[in-house]
Amino acid sequence: MKPVTSKDETSRSITFEYRWAEDHNERLPALATELVRREVAVIVTVGGTTSAVAAKSATGTIPIVFAIGGDPIKLGLVASLNQPGGNITGVSFLIGTLVAKQFEVLHETVANGALIGFLVNQTNAGAEIQTKNALAAAESVGQKLLVVQAHTDSELEAAFVTLAQQRAGALLVGPDPFFIRRRDKLVGLAASQKLPVVYSLRQFAMASGLMSYGTSITEAHRIAGLYAGQILKGEKPANLPVQQSTKVELVINLKTARALGLNVPNTLIGRADEVIE
Repeated sequence: MKPVTSKDETSRSITFEYRWAEDHNERLPALATELVRREVAVIVTVGGTTSAVAAKSATGTIPIVFAIGGDPIKLGLVASLNQPGGNITGVSFLIGTLVAKQFEVLHETVANGALIGFLVNQTNAGAEIQTKNALAAAESVGQKLLVVQAHTDSELEAAFVTLAQQRAGALLVGPDPFFIRRRDKLVGLAASQKLPVVYSLRQFAMASGLMSYGTSITEAHRIAGLYAGQILKGEKPANLPVQQSTKVELVINLKTARALGLNVPNTLIGRADEVIE
């Protein structure tokens, strides 16, 4: 995208450089290096842990603000949440830790699904912990878990073939930027198999997915934006504790539920933050 220029209250010109990598795992390090070469004032990373890791690897001086769904300490981004240290801070919405609740929601809707699929991007830095949490959550509700992996379009299609062959009764999609960018394709594949799916972000339910349960990305990005503003005014990242976004939302698409022949329990509908008719 082209640079976008705005004016603040003192009429200083601020230019925002947007960089997006479709093949993000391969190109992000190069894009981060380019931003460092351009001597930008602050780097804000969104769209997954890989972006934050690439930015941190590229510079130890330019301030970085991340918005990620993983644990920034385990990822090596910060020393601690209260005292991040160095040139990086941000917001963590720990979306992977909600998998137990997502299974609970799925179990309430599709109680008879003996085999549940779990779709994960094996190249995601948090894939291992996502899978571990999913296995534990499935065991807690007495269901078997079929783990399928995808990080390309062909692998995504192959994953749904496997789900059909193994007669999975429902699917949980792990949080990942690739899946977000392919949400229309994902929702279409699920609809073609009449497969009930719970996603981690509301964007999927808005795109005709059955339901979503997860952290509000809008809220997380709002916090990251506020931190970027403070840094532009002179604050140091080391002095800004990593915040945790705690706003969680359940979105149910009843139109999709009817198309799947599902009767979503009224108790679940009553707990929803948004119901799409």
